[in-house]
Amino acid sequence: MSDYLSAKEIAAKWNISSCRVTTLCAEGRIEGAVKNGKCWLIPADVERPKDRRIKEDKEKDYRFTFIDLFAGIGGFHQAMRYLGGKCVMASEINEACVETYKANYDTKDIRGDIKKIEAESVPKFDVLCAGFPCQPFSKAGLQKGFDDEDRGNLFFNILRILDGHPEAKFIILENVRNLADKEDNWNIIKTELMKRDFFITERPVILSPSNFGLPQIRERVYILGIRKDLRNMNILTNDYIHISDLGLEGIQFKDKCKMGDAFKILEDKVSKDYVLDPEQEEMIYAWEEFRKATQIGAIGFPIWIRSFGLGIEDEEAFLDSQGFYDMPEWKQKFVTNNRRLYLKNKEFIDDWVARHDMLNRIKLYQKFEWNCGTDVKDIRDAVIQIRQSGIRAKRPTYYPALVAIVNTPIVYDKKRKHFRFITPREAANLQNFNKRFKFLGTDRQVYKQLGNSVNVKILKILGKTLFGFANEGWEDVE
Repeated sequence: MSDYLSAKEIAAKWNISSCRVTTLCAEGRIEGAVKNGKCWLIPADVERPKDRRIKEDKEKDYRFTFIDLFAGIGGFHQAMRYLGGKCVMASEINEACVETYKANYDTKDIRGDIKKIEAESVPKFDVLCAGFPCQPFSKAGLQKGFDDEDRGNLFFNILRILDGHPEAKFIILENVRNLADKEDNWNIIKTELMKRDFFITERPVILSPSNFGLPQIRERVYILGIRKDLRNMNILTNDYIHISDLGLEGIQFKDKCKMGDAFKILEDKVSKDYVLDPEQEEMIYAWEEFRKATQIGAIGFPIWIRSFGLGIEDEEAFLDSQGFYDMPEWKQKFVTNNRRLYLKNKEFIDDWVARHDMLNRIKLYQKFEWNCGTDVKDIRDAVIQIRQSGIRAKRPTYYPALVAIVNTPIVYDKKRKHFRFITPREAANLQNFNKRFKFLGTDRQVYKQLGNSVNVKILKILGKTLFGFANEGWEDVE
């Protein structure tokens, strides 16, 4: 039986559930499958049978069509398809994202640079979706907004395509939270879309997955629009879509996640490849020893060994070594707190630094932040990141936002008895990507793609609400 695989192994190979494999065996649709007790054994080289549940495109009954601009790996696509949509054209400039998109969706018309797309060449569509580039508005960028001569102006390419398609009925856009911080940016978006006869929200809709029970803090701006002649007058009665119309009162800015929810997205079986290297794990345990010995508990400042003043007895000499009097007030407070902590625990800290050779570690291992207050008793129950700013431990309520610059969260794996990074599949769970989604490329590429993606669950909720504002039979309106 060495050339046979179990149903679970075949399921992993074909990227389907083991229950589905068992059903196919029972129906006699997997050639050569044999039953061994309660289990099925399947020839390792057998071909996967064609899935009869999937109809050809011509047989499908789509509710609406949509275009997917700045498509990434298809977060918008998943949400719109769930709501009954068919993608008639996608645009994405990143080649790795395009390959992943092709591996998961049957959209034939996938194009590159939006600036080179003629509006009249785009097929007719009902819904325009776009997660347009965030760098012009992001805190990580220069925040030039629409003054960015390259990426900021990509918004106007969305308008250009919209101008060539008067049949478009709905608009769903997404961007970083920072876009809403400058009123000028929002006024440009609002004015331009209203010029084109769309009702949009009277103010930016700012939502995070944590608002809907997904353990990730990731605030994003969502811009929704409905063509004015389509509106259901019983629902939308004035020139804007109000937050109350969306049913979001009390949701915005209020997290719904509880202690321990961060662990709900974890998978049962994870490869040892995601386990931290010995030095990383040693440093986490070293800081846990430090935390418990010094009883820092709900400490409210980052700890940095270089600000202890190790081996310096004279206070003036210590202050001079730090350049204290040239520092801004916030940094002086930081240094003062670290010095006070050191002097209070000097005997332990001197021994601890020597035992763990801390002064010869890279700088990020010399810094520590405990953001769990007194809610977490053991660092193994926290969510951790190893960042340039040091080792940071957070409550297991939610994960920090997945970002394009990979900064992968770390959890303690009780089965392996080691700390490990969350896997790409677990990161996909945070973005609500379905279990059948296929990722291509290296883990680093996948983390980056997910960090750039939109959250599927939020888009499902917003899309369903937006489409509900239209008159009955809107699918037939031209």
